[in-house]
Amino acid sequence: MHLDLTFVSRCSTMVIMEVPTINCASLRGLLNGDVPGSLVLDCRSFLSFNSSHISGSINVRFSTIVRRRARGGLGLEHIVPNEDTRNRLQSGEYQSVVLLDDRSTDFGQVKKDATLMLAVTALCRNPCGVSLFILNGGFEHFSSEYPEMCTKPSPPQGLSLSLSSRQPESADPSSSPCNTPLYDQGGPVEILPFLYLGSAYHASRKDMLDMLGITALINVSANCPNHFEDSFLYKSIPVEDNHKADISSWFNEAIEFIGEHTHKRLFCALSSRHLP
Repeated sequence: MHLDLTFVSRCSTMVIMEVPTINCASLRGLLNGDVPGSLVLDCRSFLSFNSSHISGSINVRFSTIVRRRARGGLGLEHIVPNEDTRNRLQSGEYQSVVLLDDRSTDFGQVKKDATLMLAVTALCRNPCGVSLFILNGGFEHFSSEYPEMCTKPSPPQGLSLSLSSRQPESADPSSSPCNTPLYDQGGPVEILPFLYLGSAYHASRKDMLDMLGITALINVSANCPNHFEDSFLYKSIPVEDNHKADISSWFNEAIEFIGEHTHKRLFCALSSRHLP
């Protein structure tokens, strides 16, 4: 296929690139080769990727805010956020990059604002000397042909730490409003690879936050303090998490904060919500 792809950044640029398809058997051959030289970029949603994906593939994902601000001109750091993998790509360790979505059979079926299209645009601007391919039939076809090369669905796992009803030594012992029942002390829930949801109790456990690699917190509470302001970035939303509170007026600020720190690890602490 011959592709005329127009993207807009600060100025209009025309990228002309031939993006051929690759069938499932050929991709299987590349992945089973003696020399690993292929990078597989899965452009499906995070939930679909988390449910099952080709072993060793990387999920291409970015927030709506990042997509909107980029105006179609996303950088390679957004497509391949892992620095080590990106350095390997730029240094020429990969000979080919295979992109896939759910079921597209060729590039003509991909929507202009789709993640796969934006990924191809970024790779066209930063070719790195690799050959680009679109997987014919997407993940649905590949997983039906070679299920043994795909991961099996697994439920999300919370962090397993010792349970304790006492206030942790690392937090202010006078902040009793932040105490959380014992059944809510098992650990935060990972919503996205960079975003966790937990309670006020979790937010008072610096050992837990450090173990998760958290760098920023959204404190949704009217009375719980920001315990570790010297160690983390905080965004305070002074409302309680219950059915009477009007939290919609804070959505834009919360979304903006999350968008600004997408490449960090965030924790959203709710003062009264009990996680299942």
